[in-house]
Amino acid sequence: MSKNAKKGALKRLLRYVKPQLALVILCIVCAAGSVILSLYTTVLIGRAIDCISFESTDFDRMYPILITIAVIIPLVALLQWLMYFSTNKITHKTVKQLRTDIFAHLHDLPLSYIDAKSHGDILSRVVNDVDAVSEGLLQGFQQLFTGIVTIIGTLVFMVSLSWQITLVVVCITPLSFAAAAVISKLCFNKFREQSSIKGELTGFIDEHIGAQRLVKAFGFEEDAEKRFGEINERLNVCGRRAQFYSALTNPCTRFVNSLVYAGVGVFGALSAVKAVSGGFTVGDLSCFLQYANQYTKPFNEISGVITELQNALASASRIFAFIDEPAEISDKGNSILRHCSGNVEIKNADFSYIPEKPLIENLNLSVKSGQHIAIVGPTGCGKTTLINLLMRFYDVTDGEISVDKEPVKSLTRNSLRRSYGIVLQETWVFRGTVRENISYGKPDASLEEIIEAAKKAHAHGFIRRLPQGYDTVITNDAELSQGQRQLLSIARIMLSLPPMLILDEATSSIDTRTEMKIQSAFDLMMKGRTTFVVAHRLSTIRDADCILVMKSGHIVEQGTHSELMAKKGFYAELIESRNA
Repeated sequence: MSKNAKKGALKRLLRYVKPQLALVILCIVCAAGSVILSLYTTVLIGRAIDCISFESTDFDRMYPILITIAVIIPLVALLQWLMYFSTNKITHKTVKQLRTDIFAHLHDLPLSYIDAKSHGDILSRVVNDVDAVSEGLLQGFQQLFTGIVTIIGTLVFMVSLSWQITLVVVCITPLSFAAAAVISKLCFNKFREQSSIKGELTGFIDEHIGAQRLVKAFGFEEDAEKRFGEINERLNVCGRRAQFYSALTNPCTRFVNSLVYAGVGVFGALSAVKAVSGGFTVGDLSCFLQYANQYTKPFNEISGVITELQNALASASRIFAFIDEPAEISDKGNSILRHCSGNVEIKNADFSYIPEKPLIENLNLSVKSGQHIAIVGPTGCGKTTLINLLMRFYDVTDGEISVDKEPVKSLTRNSLRRSYGIVLQETWVFRGTVRENISYGKPDASLEEIIEAAKKAHAHGFIRRLPQGYDTVITNDAELSQGQRQLLSIARIMLSLPPMLILDEATSSIDTRTEMKIQSAFDLMMKGRTTFVVAHRLSTIRDADCILVMKSGHIVEQGTHSELMAKKGFYAELIESRNA
């Protein structure tokens, strides 16, 4: 990553911090107060030491100094607590807003981006990278504030004691900066690479968790482990190098700090030996040695923070790269589809996922309100793509799709999609109660309406047998069978009953007996509603008002079941091959 890109990520992070400016100021004030009081305590300790001599101890001078120290120490602790409280609040609020923006942008992204990217990598950016930013910010705020104030404060106090010895300290210090700068660059590059490989590994694990049955069924475990081992080894090598470079920081700065401490000790001791009355005292030397230690300590801490900050900036760059992905074309200002009658027309539509590989070409279709349209054809012919275009998950690259004579591109996506009820082959339920899952499209539905919808979908029977019935908490895991999850998906549509329906292999996970019951419910549901059915089973095709036969992105035949069978064309071949 370039230096400018790194600065850009830092600037954007600071913009997220800006709303917490009051807390930042409080943090700086507390850091300055605690450091100044700590440094002043060192002065008081030096004065207390000067109260002691070989002959006697001046307790009258010492007691007030000790009382002052006793008051300052708890005050310093309070200021430090306030500083840590502020930095924690700044970090958590900043990261909360960052997560909110990432998740909000996820919904604004076109499906083409989601389909093309590893879901595990997206998950890694939302979780792992944000955690890395959180840790970097937390350590950064806590150490940088106190570190900078400590460095400035100790320099001021040291100059007041002896500018000559302070000059020695200042001359040696740049070595620490030079070492930190070189190591910082190496760390950043490796941590960025590490974040990228973590995303790849998360994606690989995510894919295999979801496909464990297939992995086991095909005996792919050994190959999967080899692939995992290869990614894991790359992460291991990259992680070792990142940690090696980051581990160099502390020893290098400690070496420089030891030089500083030794220089102060030598020059300070010589000054104390040569000093006459009123000159550089033993107490001053004690103060200076403590200041030298306090002055160099932030360099150790900041050098450690630099490693975390490099990791945070590397992760932030991945987060902002995700946020900068172009969102769907805004439909703000488009008209709202309020009273949909269900007339759909497609004129000369072209579409391709990859520009150089056309999929749908010159597609024309006219569907009247209430018609039942079946879409059939071999795998890859464009059936599901047509559904994606109807729902505006993708936009046609040429031509036009209209609903009730309104081009869909002139309608808001939300109003268009609410006019469709959709049941997909891939079932989906979220973590929540059965009641919440069924009412997903109609949150204000009463329990009576939900039960009625479940009965129509033939889901009421198995729901009653669940531990808490409609209040049972479910997930998309193993609590329910594939067929039961499909029944819940069908019940959702039964509840809302929009003017148009899309059934994409909706009964593929249901046994034949249950399908007969569902089909009778579908007949009732589809009455008077424009319905598009993607199906392979003859039972869901035979009664369609019109059957669209697709091949290579074109509608090659169109008509009723009997008409198409009489033609003895491509449709008849498909039916005969299934019956064979």
